[in-house]
Amino acid sequence: MVNRGHFRVPLSARFLLRKPSSNAITLYIIFIFAFSVFIFLFYARNIVEDEQKPLISVESQSEKVPDEQLSDAPFSHGLHTCVKPTSKYKASQGSNRYITVRSNGGLNQMRTGISDMVAVAHIMNATLVIPQLDKRSFWQDSSVFSDIFDEFHFIESLKGDGYYEEMTSLWNDYQVIHVPKSDSRLANNDLPLDIQRLRCRALYHALRFSPPIENLGKKLVERLRSRGRRYIALHLRFEKDMLAFTGCTYSLTDAESEELRIMRVNTNHWKVKVIDSTEQRRGGFCPLTPKEVGLFLRALGYPPSTLIYIAAGDIYGGSTRLSELTSHFPNLVFKESLASQEELKEFTNHASQTAALDYIISVESDVFVPSYSGNMARAVEGHRRFLGHRKTINPDRKGLVEIFDKLETGELEEGSSVSYMVQQMHKNRQGAPRKRKGSLPGIKGRARFRTEESFYENPYPECICSSRRQT
Repeated sequence: MVNRGHFRVPLSARFLLRKPSSNAITLYIIFIFAFSVFIFLFYARNIVEDEQKPLISVESQSEKVPDEQLSDAPFSHGLHTCVKPTSKYKASQGSNRYITVRSNGGLNQMRTGISDMVAVAHIMNATLVIPQLDKRSFWQDSSVFSDIFDEFHFIESLKGDGYYEEMTSLWNDYQVIHVPKSDSRLANNDLPLDIQRLRCRALYHALRFSPPIENLGKKLVERLRSRGRRYIALHLRFEKDMLAFTGCTYSLTDAESEELRIMRVNTNHWKVKVIDSTEQRRGGFCPLTPKEVGLFLRALGYPPSTLIYIAAGDIYGGSTRLSELTSHFPNLVFKESLASQEELKEFTNHASQTAALDYIISVESDVFVPSYSGNMARAVEGHRRFLGHRKTINPDRKGLVEIFDKLETGELEEGSSVSYMVQQMHKNRQGAPRKRKGSLPGIKGRARFRTEESFYENPYPECICSSRRQT
C-alpha cells in the first residue's frame, strides 16, 4: 500500500534545498569578483599590446630579406620577344637616295638615335650611310663606327630593311639628305607595328658591339660571377657633367658648386643657366649621392657583403665622396680593378668604348640600379625588359629625398621602420612587365611627347608579346 500523504526527499535534493549561510555567500561573491578582475587584467594587457603594434609588424620587417627576393627577376607572365616583321611588311627595294647622319651625344644617345634613323631611312625608302659618330661632345671621343660597333654585322642584319654603305660610294651621286643630329627623330607611340619592331631589330640585334668590346665585356662578367654568384650593377651618375647639367649641388662644397655653375654657363647647348638646386632635389630631378645610394640599398635589405659593380666614369669628389658608400658596402668593383691595365689599354681615352663595357656588364647583372634616369639608365632598363624583364630597381628619388631629409633632421631613425617605408615605396618599381606609359592627361601639342615614357625604355607591347601571339 502506498502512502500518498508523505514522500521522501533524496539526500542530494535536501542538500540543495538548504538555505546557504551568509559566510558562504560572502566567499562566493569574493571568488567571483577576484575571477572577474583576473579576466579583465588579462584581456586589458592584450588590448594595450595590440594597440601598440602597427597594422603590419615593423619587427617582422627587420628580419633578413631572402636572397631570392633581393635578386630574382619579376614574374614575366610568359612574355617573350617578338621582332619579326609582320606579313604586311615591305622589304626595302633600294634606291639612289641617301641619308647621312651625325650621331650626337654619348654612347646610348647615339645608339637609340641610329636605331631611329634606320627606321627613318626605311620610311623614306632611302639608303642609310654608316653613321658618323659625335667627336665634339663632352667626352671628346675620336672613335668611328667600327671602333664601337660590329659594322659588318650591322649591314648584314639589316639587308632587308635598307642598304648601308660607306661614304665613298656617294661621290657619283649627290642626291643626299644630311641629318646633323640623330636623337629624338621618331615618336614613342602611334607608329606602325613594323616600324616599331624595326627599331628593336636595329637596337637589340644589329647594333652589336665590336668584337674587342664584346669579348672583354663577357670576360668581366665571368670574373664578377667568380667572385660572387650574384652582383648588382649600380649606375652611379654622380659625375661632373651630369651634376653641372642638372644644377644639383646638394652635399657639395662651395668651390665645387661654383665650378659646376661656371661649366653650365659656358656650355652653349645647355639652355638653362640658372637652376635652384634645392628645388631640383625636392622634385626628384637630381642623381642620388653615394651616401643616399648606400642608405637606399640598406633599406631594401641588401647586406654589406653585396657585390656591387660601379658602372660610371669618375665620381665627382673622388674617393672621399665615394667613401660614404664604401663604408657600408665595401665590396665595390670598378672595371679598372676587374680588368688589367693591358686589357683596358686600347680603350683608354675612348669614353664611348668604356661605356660600352659598362653597358654589357649592366645588362647581364642580376640587379640593375640607376641613381638617375638618364640615357644609359633608360637604355639598360629597356634592354633588360626585352631580355625577359630582368630585375631593375628604379629609385623614387622624390619620395626618397623626403625620407633622407627626415633622417638628417632626426625626425626618423634608420632601422626597420625606414626599411619598411622604402620597400613599400619600391615594390612596384622593380622591372615587372607593364605596357609603356603614354603622355600625361590634359597636356596638348608637342609638350605631351616630353611626358611619355621612352620607347627604348620599355618596348612593350610592340616588341614583347604574350605566348598566345604569333612572332
